[in-house]
Amino acid sequence: MTDRTNHADRRSPWMWIPTLYIAEGLPYFAVNTLAVVMYTRMGVGLTEMAFFTGWLYLPWVIKPFWSPFVDIFGTRRNWVIAMQFCIGVSMALVALCLPLPFFFASTLSAFWLMAFFSATHDIAADGYYMLALTPKGQAAYVGLRNTFYRIASLIGQGGMLWLAGEMEERTDGNIPYAWSVTFVSLSVVFLAISVYHTVTMPRPRSDRVTRPDGTSEILREFGNTFATFFGKRHIVTAIAFMLLYRLAEALMLKVSGPFLLAPLDEGGLGLSTKAVGIATGTTGVAALLAGGIIGGICIARRGLRYWLWPMAMAITLPGLVYCYMAMAQPKDPIIINACIGFEQLGYGFGFTAFMMYLIYFCDGEYKTSHYAFCTAFMALGMMLPGMAAGWIHEQLSQLHIFGDQAQGYINYFWFVMLCSVSTYAVCAMVRINRTAFTGNGHKNTDKRD
Repeated sequence: MTDRTNHADRRSPWMWIPTLYIAEGLPYFAVNTLAVVMYTRMGVGLTEMAFFTGWLYLPWVIKPFWSPFVDIFGTRRNWVIAMQFCIGVSMALVALCLPLPFFFASTLSAFWLMAFFSATHDIAADGYYMLALTPKGQAAYVGLRNTFYRIASLIGQGGMLWLAGEMEERTDGNIPYAWSVTFVSLSVVFLAISVYHTVTMPRPRSDRVTRPDGTSEILREFGNTFATFFGKRHIVTAIAFMLLYRLAEALMLKVSGPFLLAPLDEGGLGLSTKAVGIATGTTGVAALLAGGIIGGICIARRGLRYWLWPMAMAITLPGLVYCYMAMAQPKDPIIINACIGFEQLGYGFGFTAFMMYLIYFCDGEYKTSHYAFCTAFMALGMMLPGMAAGWIHEQLSQLHIFGDQAQGYINYFWFVMLCSVSTYAVCAMVRINRTAFTGNGHKNTDKRD
């Protein structure tokens, strides 16, 4: 599938696509999932943890603004390999800082570096994918890249949490050591991937450094993409959709992990780190994948406009299972796994509408650059609510609505359900053409709203 006129060799994409997209996914889940659980286990308060880890989304928010410089100062291949090495080093820094008295500030700094390196790696990896393959090859291997990105999710949210929990048990609760081992393991994996890719990644002839005299042209082109994006029709409505469609999920994400880990007398479920890894990283990820597959099939058959409202309900209403778990505090692992699986199935199904809307909105000239802006707003929509989640939980903990038991998580999850109204509000506002993403797999040509 490689472009024979564009490559010095004909190495199979199977040699590098799987490892490339595992490397793209793992640091994202390490920063946004593992860090939350790790700080909870290390005794960091929920308000402080949510606020500071929420800031870690920022590199993904602003990455479109430095993406042109990836073209100017090196080949995509060199950027990919360099960023993988830097990610490995930053993971090792997390491991080294965990036993320190000032572990929170030092590990946050390391996570900041990891997030910046990871966002830069995303830019370079996606650009390399398009240069290393023909259009036919890109279409043929898109399923493979998506599959291995999801495998990274399984490793990051399941395997690494399980490893951390196993090490906690083997060391009689030495949490800093257990998590140091976890991040050392990730560091070794990334350094190995970096070395592996120096051997296996082809060198496309089109992957070259932009000449210095082309810098002004690149910056001018970036200005054009910026102006045309914010000049699109219904841009305000579209941005509102990007920021608010996932508001409930953004609020849920920072608190669901601490809720599963919190002791029963504090209103949580009292699960071990290993049990959380199994529930969220295996059952949850499997259900998420199933929901995404089903959602894709549904939109392909009846179109985005037909499925928008059912998918909006799917991404919000299953959150009621957390209200149930907070009130009933079930102890049966089967019930807990079923609840988490059901919520993630709905999320995977409902998230499909969000991603398809981004594709629909970006259709036209500069679609790749416009999509980068859309994903930046998507990250911002996760970042801001996540930063406030801990403070909101703290304020709601002071209200006694459902009796004398611990109120924080009960009140919080009902508040999240109330915030689901925003999802329906933005769905009512957006304009989607009648034939957008119809069952024949083609986007609309009807330009009426």
